Amino acid sequence: MALKPLMTSIGLLAALPALTLPTLAEEQIGAAVAIELNAAQTIDGGCTLSFVVLNGHAAPIDQVVYEAVLFDASGQVDRLTLFDLGALPPARQRVRQFSVPNIACEGLGSILFNGADTCTGEGLPQAACEAGLILSTRTDIEVRG
Repeated sequence: MALKPLMTSIGLLAALPALTLPTLAEEQIGAAVAIELNAAQTIDGGCTLSFVVLNGHAAPIDQVVYEAVLFDASGQVDRLTLFDLGALPPARQRVRQFSVPNIACEGLGSILFNGADTCTGEGLPQAACEAGLILSTRTDIEVRG
């Protein structure tokens, strides 16, 4: 089941704290995609994950979908899912949110990015969405690839 990004209001985006990715430019991360788990909030029995994403390639990414494995706090696989990050323009941040039902954020131990299920865009090198993938977190949830 693919998780589609939640629509966010401008007010929510304005309320986000200073991020680590804003200072990263294409030259600093190289030809790679950087994904930061910026926030995790339990809402209505599910975990809403907020990611800040930066495309370091010179060309836009028309669509990128990552296969992810969610592990619970004890290290067991909770589920496999797809995070559809949509289109990513070069050298511009994007915020994407996903609601993961039936698990509180406190019960989520880590997220493993297994690889790119979809990665399309004219002028992108092969494996553009996987090669050199930069993962980080500002939460207690480990992010790895």
